[in-house]
Amino acid sequence: MSLDKVLAHIDADLDNAIERLMHFLRIPSISTDPKFNGDCDRAADWLVADLASLGFDASKRPTPGHPMVIGHRQDAGPHVLFYGHYDVQPVDPLELWDKPPFEPALEDTPNGKVIRGRGAADDKGQLMTFVEACRAFIAVNGSLPARVSLFFEGEEESGSPSLVPFMQQNADELRADVALICDTGMFGHDTPAIVTMLRGLLREEIEITGPDKDLHSGMFGGLARNPVHVLAGIIADLHDDSGRVTIEDFYDGAPELPDEIHAQWRDLNFDHSAFLGAVGLSVPAGERNRTPLEMLWSRPTCEVNGIIGGYTGDGFKTVLPSKARAKISFRLVGQQDPDAIHRKFVEFVNASLPEDCSVKFLQSDGSPASQMQISHPAFQQAREALSAEWPKPAAYVGCGGSIPIAGYFKEILDMDALLIGFGRDDDQIHSPNEKYDLESFHKGIRSWARILAALN
Repeated sequence: MSLDKVLAHIDADLDNAIERLMHFLRIPSISTDPKFNGDCDRAADWLVADLASLGFDASKRPTPGHPMVIGHRQDAGPHVLFYGHYDVQPVDPLELWDKPPFEPALEDTPNGKVIRGRGAADDKGQLMTFVEACRAFIAVNGSLPARVSLFFEGEEESGSPSLVPFMQQNADELRADVALICDTGMFGHDTPAIVTMLRGLLREEIEITGPDKDLHSGMFGGLARNPVHVLAGIIADLHDDSGRVTIEDFYDGAPELPDEIHAQWRDLNFDHSAFLGAVGLSVPAGERNRTPLEMLWSRPTCEVNGIIGGYTGDGFKTVLPSKARAKISFRLVGQQDPDAIHRKFVEFVNASLPEDCSVKFLQSDGSPASQMQISHPAFQQAREALSAEWPKPAAYVGCGGSIPIAGYFKEILDMDALLIGFGRDDDQIHSPNEKYDLESFHKGIRSWARILAALN
């Protein structure tokens, strides 16, 4: 196996790789809108045909929703499972696009060439970086340096309703030594990243009821209980003066950051002033004595996402409302148990209710955090491979959001997952004028080639 020859082939074949991606991007595989069901099916067929041309045993698998695409090659080496998704977000508002979202094109920008179009970064361009790396190995060597399975989903942007049942029903076929996921981004322009921790999520919606109808504040104000006041008090009491969440046992299972990871994050020289300044802020909130990256990646949170109560229309209505409602979410880390936190949250709210008020818990659902075992040799192998391709060394990073597939790989298939992506913060995923840097696509292909070679 000659990695240098594979990398040279990737460079020489880049124009063809771009054209293949453009064909893929032209398929409007919007999974949330039934009008595009046929296009989702067509995207799955496109992938099956492309994989079959590379010698994969590829097939489209039906689900109650959009199909899965599965491909296998039986080359020698460790068994890796690569996951991506072929569905894309809706394009509304269409009038904010500079050109039709499913007519992709290369564009020159002040920061270099980009591939513009819906799905370019999320996730078709990322998905194809791995496929193109496989294509280069097969073209040069006739084989891959590992036993590769591919698992492409068509419902990621619509909540993945078919994913867990499919994984459970096909666990033996999907199980491998390690999973690879390309649906994340770089830390900085020149710093590749491997996500090793993902926060979980617990969502709560509560409704406080006081009087049995809206009341005139001139007649009842000061005497009748106002549920907006009650709700505001509950929300205010969720944090103490140091920024810590006050729910009993909330931090059970929330680990301290290992010294090795602490040192890596410190070396990233994260500029929190620029990060906050980009959204019109300047001063970090949250827990005192925690670094900004800790608060973003490795600490749990409690946030109020919305409050509804009383009259909110134009003008003024001096009403004392009957009800007040709030949506509250918790980002979870480590071994925090969403079910246990839900129970403690219920106790917290009930203990805060005054007489003449009642509460309904309208919604509660949650998923735990995912913590990757970086002691698995694949993590260091991938880190060294990425560091050889990019100007700055790869870093193990956290992710403030939730990527459920990584947890499912661990829970259902007992596999660790390497989350490696080449997106950038300005890719405008889920927004008009989505793009993927040509450098991300090109060096992403080269990166996966290096990783495949290193895993052997």
